[in-house]
Amino acid sequence: MRILALIPGGIGDQILFFPTLLDLKEKYPKAIVDVVVEPRSQGAYRVCPHVNQVLTFNFPDRNSLTEYVNLFGAIREVDYDIAISSARNWAVGLVIWLNIPVRVGYKRENAWYFSKKVPVNTQQYQAHTYHDLLKGLNLDLPCPELQISIPAEDLDWAQAEQARLGIQRDDYILFHNSPDETDRLYPTNKWERIARDINNRKPETAIVLLETQGNHEWAEMMKRDIPTLKISEPPDIGKDAALISGANLTICNHSAITHLSIAVNTNTAVLLDSSEDPQRLFPPDNDNIVAVQSTTSKSIVDIEPGEILAKVWQT
Repeated sequence: MRILALIPGGIGDQILFFPTLLDLKEKYPKAIVDVVVEPRSQGAYRVCPHVNQVLTFNFPDRNSLTEYVNLFGAIREVDYDIAISSARNWAVGLVIWLNIPVRVGYKRENAWYFSKKVPVNTQQYQAHTYHDLLKGLNLDLPCPELQISIPAEDLDWAQAEQARLGIQRDDYILFHNSPDETDRLYPTNKWERIARDINNRKPETAIVLLETQGNHEWAEMMKRDIPTLKISEPPDIGKDAALISGANLTICNHSAITHLSIAVNTNTAVLLDSSEDPQRLFPPDNDNIVAVQSTTSKSIVDIEPGEILAKVWQT
């Protein structure tokens, strides 16, 4: 059996889809599972052992006829038995309708191209919403916990990186500042207040700034103002996860790093704006996660360091 999962969205969306892929492999152990994801998200599958091949397609883009033909050809070449899709794109739906006999998706207006339609429940953890798609295959199962598989070479890299940074193994806190949808970072001066408070209370614990796309200037400014801070720039998501797995705590705004931290069971304090729903973003009844949410703005910049620190010292 060959199964194709079509999963639009960023790396965080892929990680939240991993429990669905896990149950597919457990229920169909001989099946070959491939995925179609956006080019920006293919790196997520470095930490997912359940997938054979990663195909790419830019779901939200205004794709040309040639790009749809290429997708059609890639799917036709493999002869899939089942498609599971969270995509809304009707043209992609047409492609799978022409090629794959069993097509599972959400029950939405004009979703005629699915042969099995599942009600979409957005009032729950997003991983559970994705997992509901399995009901279209008559698999009514509890959703597994979020988990990833970190390659051994990435764990070795993290151990070497800790040595390079001169920090004790498993005695450090990670800061990650990711641009939000408006490309705004949490203010550097507020991060510095958090760092200084942690340094005063726990001087033996290192603070590592996780440098990723879009936050280089922030990391450099933080290091300039507080020279004792460390900076690490892992080259891929596996090494991100390995470094996070060794930390005592991750403090971050919502991004793929949040879901990696949850998946490796690291204590996580997450900054949210007023529009973000913790019920959708985080697994229920997970004591490793605390949310610090702005009550005044669709931006995290209004959150005061004292609010974050109060939650941090509770963890």
